Amino acid sequence: MGYKVRITSVVASRILRADKLRSGLLAAVTMLAGHAVAQVEYVDPTIGNVGILLVPTRPAVFLPNSMVRVYPLRADALDDRIESFPLTISSHRMQELFSIMPGKDGSAAPYDQEKTTPYYYSTRFDESLIQTEFSATERCGYFRFTFPDGKASVVMANRMPGDLETQDGAVVSGEERFSNMKAFVYGEFSTPVTFKLEDLGDRNRVTVTRQGARALEFRYGISFISVEQAKRNLRHEIPAWGFDKVKDAARARWNEVLGRIAVEGGTESQRRVFYTALYRCFERMVNITEDGRYYSAFDNRVHEDQRPFYVDNWLWDTFRALEPLQTLLNPDMEADKIQSYVRMYQQSGVMPTFALVSGNYACMNGNHAAPWFADAWFKGVRNFDLQAAFDGVRKRSLEGTLLPWRLGPKGPLDEFYATHGYMPALRPGEKETDAQVDPSEKRQPVPVTLENSFDDWSIAQLARVLDRPQDERLFLRRAANYKNLFRAEKGLMWPKDSEGRWIEPLDPKFDGGMGGRDYYDENNGYTYTWDVMHDFNGLIELMGGTGKATANLDQLFREPLGRSKYEFQAKFPDSTSMAGQFSMGNEPSLAIPYIYNRLGAPWKTQKRVRMLLESFFTDTLEGMAGDEDGGGMSAFVVFSMMGFYPVTPGIPTYDIGSPVFDKATIHLRNGKDFVIVAHHTSHENKYVQSIRLNGKLLNQVWFRHADIANGGTLELTMGDTPNISLGSAVASFPPASFYVHPEDLSK
Repeated sequence: MGYKVRITSVVASRILRADKLRSGLLAAVTMLAGHAVAQVEYVDPTIGNVGILLVPTRPAVFLPNSMVRVYPLRADALDDRIESFPLTISSHRMQELFSIMPGKDGSAAPYDQEKTTPYYYSTRFDESLIQTEFSATERCGYFRFTFPDGKASVVMANRMPGDLETQDGAVVSGEERFSNMKAFVYGEFSTPVTFKLEDLGDRNRVTVTRQGARALEFRYGISFISVEQAKRNLRHEIPAWGFDKVKDAARARWNEVLGRIAVEGGTESQRRVFYTALYRCFERMVNITEDGRYYSAFDNRVHEDQRPFYVDNWLWDTFRALEPLQTLLNPDMEADKIQSYVRMYQQSGVMPTFALVSGNYACMNGNHAAPWFADAWFKGVRNFDLQAAFDGVRKRSLEGTLLPWRLGPKGPLDEFYATHGYMPALRPGEKETDAQVDPSEKRQPVPVTLENSFDDWSIAQLARVLDRPQDERLFLRRAANYKNLFRAEKGLMWPKDSEGRWIEPLDPKFDGGMGGRDYYDENNGYTYTWDVMHDFNGLIELMGGTGKATANLDQLFREPLGRSKYEFQAKFPDSTSMAGQFSMGNEPSLAIPYIYNRLGAPWKTQKRVRMLLESFFTDTLEGMAGDEDGGGMSAFVVFSMMGFYPVTPGIPTYDIGSPVFDKATIHLRNGKDFVIVAHHTSHENKYVQSIRLNGKLLNQVWFRHADIANGGTLELTMGDTPNISLGSAVASFPPASFYVHPEDLSK
């Protein structure tokens, strides 16, 4: 009981403190500006800092898509001690690099008075009363420490194997080795200090002291090329001392980026959720070009190239919503990111799906660069080498292995897939026959078949653009493979063995090892049944038509777990924020609420989306539905709160949902605006009554990307009762066919 009381007290005090801080910030900014609050003041980086089951979000300070990302190292926001601060991270949720901590011995310390923003972090340590502040530029960071006792002391250390050295009474430099590459740092203190260097075996530690100093500043540059380049980065980006100047510039940069979407109306809480989600969408990918050069771990060379080179994305998590959002907001940057992938393929011979700064990462499943490329292309992003991009995804599909968490040439299971059109499953108790199968991740036969079907459909669309009819036919044939695992009498996607027999016995809600990985992956059969984004019409036909598919989709949100929550979550820790068997906390679910638009019941999409947003995405420490995955989940929030969503990457259209704001204005990079107006929207008025696009009345609940790209106004009238006729005619349904030609919708 005592432990529970303490946790409750901690949560209550932090909520109260956060609310007071927000109110003070908002009031101050409003008073100074005399009008609307700056967007950055709505961002609360503590949202989601306590994970539902897995990894929490972090209150990270960084500039959009930049190398230096810093947050306090601790378990989560309820941890009352900070271990230290990294000087940057190698990748989202990967290695933290170098560390710094004020105090005599640099040990973990309890803290209070924490302030978190995208551009500035501050906290005060309880016992020493040392205040620590941080702000950042693209490749550099800036700490300011204040010591009430006038005895400045800071400890720097290697977090990974590496070396540190000191010079000139104020300079620390060094390197760290991680994942077969190196990171470098060059930093300077604002006044001469005394260094004590300790050799800790495979890493070093430096104690920095200055008697009689109440303040000590530390500015530094990071590089993946050399210490000398880190120094040049520092000279370019922070050439003079002045913490507040760096902080103010970072704040202005965030206001510019977040201001590309201006929302009006909604509650203050909804605005905090929205802008915090938008901030999370700019952590990745990361531009690692330094003075026209970049180090590529894909061929272990330094390249000279004035075009930016981006790393760090996990396409399994981000191709559905994050990359389409960035295609909308930053098409030129998206072209640079895709061309970075092309260069990675040219340098390594493998088209990545998880492209880290340290190179190709064998993670999850699928060939999701293909839908990303197709989506960008059909939305007008053309400044990349399409032929090389196509060659890369084609090679990965036909010559690489489809096995989860593996990179390499195809093997016997891949040959089986090519011949029979599905990944075979083992029967319960049957031993694995292929040594290349990861013993923990297993075969995952259902998602491997479904996701590669969608990826191959995307490759077919690119083949048509390149006038390669033979490849188009080949990949369209492979894109139909998902049908091989639909079990009609169950109405679910179901694994088969190599003899073509359905796996029995099988509970599609629960069976299949940890996370269901013997047959599924992080989600169960109920979620994966709907993961057919390229052919919803075909799936609906397999289910027996619109009526049966609608009943199945309704039941997805109603179907009980069939066991206790703790038993279900112990097996499916990624499948969180459950509504029936629907998992809001994992990316394969993101499109599912919008499928009603293809069933003639858009009002159900509107109802479900509002329920999911209001239930699982809140401005609290637990306000993230699942793993945020560096924008993968947040992009769903940004789109859905504005009132539309890109259901099928590769088809350049958007489904209308239920906007929460009176008005959202997207300031496009071509100088035009796209405005979404929702008259009378509120918690009760979640249902769309009528739609006008540029003044023209629509009876469909979708529109084209071109309608946004050209600027214009989408005007919705909202009410508290469903309009069951709007979007109910088959002819008005969103494009959802295997045979859609995306280029026809691009004009």
